[in-house]
Amino acid sequence: MNDKADFTQGSILKKLIAFMMPVLGALILQAAYGAVDLLVVGRFGSTSGLSAVSTGSQVLNLVTFVVIQFAMGITVLIARYLGEKRPDQIGSVIGGSAVVFTMIAACLFIVMVGFAHPISVLMQAPKEAVDLTSVYVRICGGGIFFIVAYNLLSAIFRGLGDSKSPLLFVFVACISSIINIVGDILLVGGLGMGTAGAAIATVTAQALSVVFAVILLIKKKLPFKITRKDFSLNSQCKKFLKIGLPLALQEFLTQMSFLALCAFVNRLGLEASSGYGVACKIVNFAMLVPSALMQSMASFVSQ
Repeated sequence: MNDKADFTQGSILKKLIAFMMPVLGALILQAAYGAVDLLVVGRFGSTSGLSAVSTGSQVLNLVTFVVIQFAMGITVLIARYLGEKRPDQIGSVIGGSAVVFTMIAACLFIVMVGFAHPISVLMQAPKEAVDLTSVYVRICGGGIFFIVAYNLLSAIFRGLGDSKSPLLFVFVACISSIINIVGDILLVGGLGMGTAGAAIATVTAQALSVVFAVILLIKKKLPFKITRKDFSLNSQCKKFLKIGLPLALQEFLTQMSFLALCAFVNRLGLEASSGYGVACKIVNFAMLVPSALMQSMASFVSQ
């Protein structure tokens, strides 16, 4: 393992900040997806469309943030094996996590696509926005495999620990954000697809980011090998589940409180629902700094 990936040597603060900043950049760009959807739909769409994106984004945030915290178990385990100078164990961690997260994505796909309308009703979406909210949730649910894969790859990159990986991932996130912005403008502003166009642009951007991230992971000189046998429910699964499940449960309860508040605000009408969505995006951006520090510290402390 080279010195850049070794947090156990050298200046603590210098390496931590150098590692945290690219992570923060990637998080900001990922959070920009929902913000851009709101901005473009608010500019070219209707108030009901803005309310639909606002409510649908809250549901998507629940899924995304829980997956991110769940994947923290993988980050911790990979970083731990690097710190222990046992990189030969990492291949089975990645293989096992790919199987587990594929199963999770399949379950989320069924729930979000099959129950999009009941979810929208449960969220107390204004009557004028129920159908649009269902469309947004259903399309995002259709692309949930890409969203889960993106965050799984992010966890792997963070676990590997060197500063180049997060920087490369920021590059990937930049390209994806540009694709999302262009897609929103073309589909929502140009073709008038409204909420559906915003959701399609978001899923497309996530899909392309997964492709770019996989290419980077393949081309990167890794300190371990991944074999076909690694892709199974192996012994490493229990280890990262033990770490990730409590974090995911904590995040789930936190996000449920936001969903409950969103449902309450939705009962006040379209304007209140739209305003709440915009305010939540601002709050989300503010919370990215401690989130980036937490994720960086996970890699640091695990080594």
